Amino acid sequence: MRNVAAVVVAAGRGLRAGGGLPKQFRHVGGEVMLRRALFALAAVPELGAIQPVIGRDDVDRYAELGRHDRILPPVFGGDTRQASVRAGLEALAVRLPDTVLVHDAARPFASANLVARAIDAAQQTGAAIPALAVTDTVKTVDAQDRVLSTLDRASLRLIQTPQAFNFDALLAAHRRAAAEGREQFTDDAALAEWAGMTVSVFAGEPGNIKITTAEDFAAAEAMQASTRGDVRTGSGIDVHAFAPGDHVTLGGVRIPHTRALSGHSDADVVLHAVVDAVLGALAEGDIGVHFPPSDPQWRGASSDRFLAFAVERVKARGGLIAHLDINIVCEAPRIGPHRDTMRETIARLAGIDVTRVAVKATTSEGLGFTGRGEGIAALATATLRLPWSASDA
Repeated sequence: MRNVAAVVVAAGRGLRAGGGLPKQFRHVGGEVMLRRALFALAAVPELGAIQPVIGRDDVDRYAELGRHDRILPPVFGGDTRQASVRAGLEALAVRLPDTVLVHDAARPFASANLVARAIDAAQQTGAAIPALAVTDTVKTVDAQDRVLSTLDRASLRLIQTPQAFNFDALLAAHRRAAAEGREQFTDDAALAEWAGMTVSVFAGEPGNIKITTAEDFAAAEAMQASTRGDVRTGSGIDVHAFAPGDHVTLGGVRIPHTRALSGHSDADVVLHAVVDAVLGALAEGDIGVHFPPSDPQWRGASSDRFLAFAVERVKARGGLIAHLDINIVCEAPRIGPHRDTMRETIARLAGIDVTRVAVKATTSEGLGFTGRGEGIAALATATLRLPWSASDA
């Protein structure tokens, strides 16, 4: 049985892209870039372990990305990309993988097919990298921008990640380079070549772009919009009655109150409505279908587990959550003081920017069960963007 692992390099500062924070923690296509890169790899069953490598200043940012059972706790990178990859390899060494992939967080759109082909190619040749043919004419120039020569593009390739290698060979090459003080390699294939390994190429993907500048972010957003033209809208509504207690949980936020909400799980009426809205947009039933109240395992369960399931269903379809709009109907507690915390919590759970989450509140003017203070209602609308399927043609 194959033992395959991956290192995801995300320790750089990446400030050329703007936005005031490292580019790997900016949103692209409605999701944090690093989270997208990690969870895309985690969707490939052949990968048994994924080792993120982050900067020491990014611990809190990373903690907001969510967890996956095959994504390992992060390790800290070094001053160079090469040092960061070595840190990831050393962390994986105790797992004794036979094959390792090295991937850049700045390439968040690598497909599962590309990853699978990288694994197969490395296990056939020992070292393999995805490549694209060069279609433009390429020239060398001098310091005064005068053309010196025209290169034969037939032998040129544009190289991507993930790059795949025999684990022991790549780790040995990294250790040797570190011992000899050689830190000049811009990718692992160059280091492997220096160490005497034969590196083969296989077909890369045009959509597997590297995001470095503000223009790259704009191009990535445009690419995502063009490939996800199937816009879906779903609605959800949930109600829960009050019961004895000292707090309510709304939108993942614990709010002190004179009573609690009654329900089989944690009775988070807001997240329940959001889950139903997302599942409705996918036409995949409702929360009761996937988490039936009759099943004792969901008794007292935190509703963020339900939302995580719905979010993963969106990703499994190749889609993204474009917007969540939530209305809360109650006489008490007051929602205003907790609105922004709810928005931030829901955005984190959904893996989207907080600007894509709206939370509003109203009373029912003393009418109905909410007006009488008997419970709380929540209504949610989810807008998704999905790829067109073959059946839509």
